[in-house]
Amino acid sequence: MKNASSAALPVLALLAALAGCGAVAQSAPNMGVGPNPQLPAVEKSLIPTVNIAPAIGWPKGLAPKAPQGFQVTAMARLMEHPRWIYVLPNGDVLVAESNAPPKPEDGKGIKGAVMKQVMKKAGAGVPSANRIVLLRDADGDGVAEMKSIFIKGLNSPIGMALVGNELYIANADAIVKVPYTAGQTQITAVPVKVADLPGGPINHHWTKNIIASADGSKLYATVGSNSNVAENGLPAEEGRAAIWEIDRATGAKRIFASGLRNPNGMAWEPDTKALWTVVNERDELGNDLVPDYLTSVKDGAFYGWPWSYWGQYVDTRVEPQHPEMVAKAIAPDYGLGSHVAPLGLCFSDAKTMPQNYASGAFIGEHGSWNRKPRSGYKVVFVPFAGGKPVSEPIDFLTGFVSNEGKAYGRPVGVAMDGKGGLLVADDVGNVVWRVAPPKR
Repeated sequence: MKNASSAALPVLALLAALAGCGAVAQSAPNMGVGPNPQLPAVEKSLIPTVNIAPAIGWPKGLAPKAPQGFQVTAMARLMEHPRWIYVLPNGDVLVAESNAPPKPEDGKGIKGAVMKQVMKKAGAGVPSANRIVLLRDADGDGVAEMKSIFIKGLNSPIGMALVGNELYIANADAIVKVPYTAGQTQITAVPVKVADLPGGPINHHWTKNIIASADGSKLYATVGSNSNVAENGLPAEEGRAAIWEIDRATGAKRIFASGLRNPNGMAWEPDTKALWTVVNERDELGNDLVPDYLTSVKDGAFYGWPWSYWGQYVDTRVEPQHPEMVAKAIAPDYGLGSHVAPLGLCFSDAKTMPQNYASGAFIGEHGSWNRKPRSGYKVVFVPFAGGKPVSEPIDFLTGFVSNEGKAYGRPVGVAMDGKGGLLVADDVGNVVWRVAPPKR
């Protein structure tokens, strides 16, 4: 019988081999970006490209880089895999410290074993703290004087939404709620289930985010797919690759929009009040396919996954094919480039940000694992006018990867803090960063 270390050797050897495999992108830097992105031909390869930025954390004295005049501060360090941020009305900041729950049916076989090693090397192999931490910066210097465990014993929490005196939390398999009183620093109440969400035993894309409607009557929840392109079978995708609408009072739910492979961040656009989301598209079609995207979310719309991408571009890997669904698919609003892994999304605060960053969306790009050269690993800003993106993404917070290709950190959730700053959760660096604009 093999011991654990010898059993892992073939996987590690394959991982090392894969790290050198895959063609290098030959495209222009803005390939896959914009409202009508150029899409190249599919790149077919027996072995997918693997190009990881190994996680090492932040060396002392280093921090991400923001545009000239902006100040970057570590609001809190020594966090435990901080993934998502929610700012309460009184200015307290809630941070979901979370990672994947047990997924016994996900990632079986050699490919699954390799992917687990890839994720571990990228910094995603740590246990989930399963809790939300409260940060309080009373003196407004950008550094939290208080860090307390707000609520624990959750199940890989991500999304949070306060409606009245109830805080809603999106676990990996359900939305729950707890009572909240302004100013409290700890919640001991047992969470009450509001609605189930698709979960295990596969739960491939496990993160679930939520946002409340303006009147608080509805919650919207993101649910990613159970696979790359339905290779686990279509029955495993029931209710997934979608945004759900949940009636807050009754828990009744319906699919609001579908065909979204892995939606994460959501936000209401300030001018039109439309719901927008960022989506991670499919892999293994090449370095420049398929562009991840930012899009408004239309009630009842179908966005193509798994049968097609960017409207009617058919993915021939999916069986059975479904021409009727392809015909229904609509193209997203705006390409962000391939494999950038957009997760966090928030719209700017025009009252506090300088004019060139006053109207638009901040997006936390977690970064690629299967593209040469790497893409993402930064926070970008997409300028908006009239409720729509109007130009290419602008690098806003960079420096997460060393010159040697090691990851100091990886941005995830983003949020405006109500005091003029942008907060960024960094799950590899275990830091919550605050980016303050120049003083006017």
